[in-house]
Amino acid sequence: MSRTALRVRDLHASISGLDILKGVDLDVPFGEIHAIMGPNGSGKSTLCHVLAGKPAYEVSGAMAVDGASIVDLDVHERAQAGLFQALQYPVEIPGLDLAVLVEEAAVALGAGPEEARERIATQARRHRVERFLARSVNDDLSGGEKKRSEMFQLAVLEPRVIVLDEIDSGLDIDSVREVAGAVDEVRSDEVAILIITHYSRILNYVRPDRVHIMMDGQIVDSGGPELADELEDGGYRAVRSRLGIAAPRASSRTPKASEFFTDTPFDV
Repeated sequence: MSRTALRVRDLHASISGLDILKGVDLDVPFGEIHAIMGPNGSGKSTLCHVLAGKPAYEVSGAMAVDGASIVDLDVHERAQAGLFQALQYPVEIPGLDLAVLVEEAAVALGAGPEEARERIATQARRHRVERFLARSVNDDLSGGEKKRSEMFQLAVLEPRVIVLDEIDSGLDIDSVREVAGAVDEVRSDEVAILIITHYSRILNYVRPDRVHIMMDGQIVDSGGPELADELEDGGYRAVRSRLGIAAPRASSRTPKASEFFTDTPFDV
């Protein structure tokens, strides 16, 4: 039986009095790719925030990476535990070269300086980011180039759990294929990958082992890749109808953009 890389149990999260996650349960074994799909406002990005350790949320429940709890860990400690999150909208970091960022991160995670530089050289060639290394992180890059840079970073850092939040957002079809190929390349028995997405487009190129549907802050259904096909055919309304789930009531509260988007993931 495969070891569980990421385990989530009865996870609840709220912010400013608004309940967003309402008891999420999830297991992602090493060696597998899982996808979470759901409509806008279902809690997908909040799940990413909470896994990564974004402050300001009130959180209860259990989260573990390779059997070790990450609930009480700070953001950098979760990274050291093996959790990597690729952002929906990668941010630019003026004045910090990509090579410097990735080398220091790799060393912080236990690689020696020479090993880190060797990984950087190998993966930079593999992901065609050599010309980005001496530039500020994500400076003047297209959406596809930013996503390629993140794939390069995760390949160098060799995490245990990779959370990919809307990595196909804003990409043309060629860039989606390229990013999907990079995801397949990092797939191994030593890593678990969780893809968060609205649409099944990227799943045409990265075939997941399991698909989970999130609605109203809970995972309401899980199955094989055929669940993504069902969504493609009938949308979330058809899934609600099959499961007997009523449409959510509109809230009178207007959430802040930072509660649902990960371009500035640790803004309060």
